[in-house]
Amino acid sequence: MRKNIFKHEFKMHFRSVINWSLAAAAVVLVYLSFYPAFSKDAEVLNRTMESFPPEFRAAFGMLNVDLSSVLGFFGFVYLFLQILLAIQAAGYGIGLVSIEEREWTADFLLAKPVARWRILTSKLLAVLACLAITQGVVWASAFGFVNAFKGEKSYDPDLMARMLLGLIAFQLFFLMVGLLVSLIAKRVRNVTPYAMALGFGMYLLGAFGDMLGESKLELITPFKHFNPHEVIRHGGFDSGLVLISLIAIVVSVIGSYWLYLRRDIPSVA
Repeated sequence: MRKNIFKHEFKMHFRSVINWSLAAAAVVLVYLSFYPAFSKDAEVLNRTMESFPPEFRAAFGMLNVDLSSVLGFFGFVYLFLQILLAIQAAGYGIGLVSIEEREWTADFLLAKPVARWRILTSKLLAVLACLAITQGVVWASAFGFVNAFKGEKSYDPDLMARMLLGLIAFQLFFLMVGLLVSLIAKRVRNVTPYAMALGFGMYLLGAFGDMLGESKLELITPFKHFNPHEVIRHGGFDSGLVLISLIAIVVSVIGSYWLYLRRDIPSVA
């Protein structure tokens, strides 16, 4: 690892990390602040949810879920956290290499006496450190706000920790797939559309799969691989689906290094 590259990449993302972390904490705070009112009328809440069409409830992961329970309600909040964290990680992955190419500084970076694999490793470690900060904020806000708003309700903190552990692998998936996409693309002029498309696209695949009853779609999207309601019902995520995500991460890492080491870098001249 090259410390100067790591520091430069970390500083470049630091303000973004603060914004994403505050946004994630705000999502947890805003939604969980409604829980005390909802939990008092548990029967009414569940009956109201059942009045919605199954397709609507499936799209938001609310099928056969008890929203009056602490973890059931947090599972609902978890989906919005996933969307937020997916876009963050995808944006970091897609922008990791493409930003230098877009600003015509990649040839200057690669002209230095540093192996390409060291450059990519240093940049990857920097964004991983950034994601670790966001994850720390998510964990702290999740446990902090759940305990603040749960009232007399009880929950299993071990199950909640398993849900949150899933978010780590979940973000790694979008980071590495985003990086691979940026290296496959000839040139990424704007990171945001790609990140939004990858994040929301994967969410919509899972939502449509639930609405249409098409189980094959769950093989593609990590939104189904890390379904919080699996943890509530069975004590953990579906190991087969998690394995698919892990394989995708490994393949994306290998593919990204292979493509970056052989990539023709555009220069100003």
